Amino acid sequence: MMANGRLKNMILAAVTVLAVSGCAKEGALDVSSGVGVSVIRSGCPAVAVPDYTGDVTIFNPVASTDASAIDVVANITNVRSTCNSEGARIYTEATFDVYASRTRPDGPRTVTIPYFSTVVQGGTAVVAKRTGTVTLQFADGAYRATGSGKAGAYVDASAARLPEDVVDRLTRKRKPGDPDAALDPLADPEIKAAVARASFELLVGFQLTQAQLQYNATR
Repeated sequence: MMANGRLKNMILAAVTVLAVSGCAKEGALDVSSGVGVSVIRSGCPAVAVPDYTGDVTIFNPVASTDASAIDVVANITNVRSTCNSEGARIYTEATFDVYASRTRPDGPRTVTIPYFSTVVQGGTAVVAKRTGTVTLQFADGAYRATGSGKAGAYVDASAARLPEDVVDRLTRKRKPGDPDAALDPLADPEIKAAVARASFELLVGFQLTQAQLQYNATR
């Protein structure tokens, strides 16, 4: 089994990857005036499910992790998001479905699974966290059940806005022959840090116990 410290590093690395890839943007070659890439950036938080938190396995007995002890398995899927970026606060809402299966279909059964929603700034700084629950209703004789969940988050528009000097350095036209024509502005540590500070993510996943997280990360 993996040590707790190593597991935490794995989770942190997963969230960091989400931060790097999460900024909403589109790239298109711009040759109208010099050579460069035009980038459209949105202040809306990217929405994602961190690694190891998108599924949960419930065992019976709880202390066992044998395949024969698997009771219920649930997965988060169909994650969708909407964003309202008008005004001083940006509101993002994420909805998702939960598909679950059980190994013993005898009798009706209700299973409640907790989930979290977290707002992360710059890839590592958690600025808000909330928890909720998804209720799954298994009918008598049914192996499968479905449920749904929802999460919302507010972000200050000013915090998600890049400083003007950073925008100028990112969007300045560069022509062939310029000393920095072939240099990526994001390679500059100051520019990279400013973009990270203005980048937010809304992460949703199951609120797992340490044992459940360990199982997902090491199976």
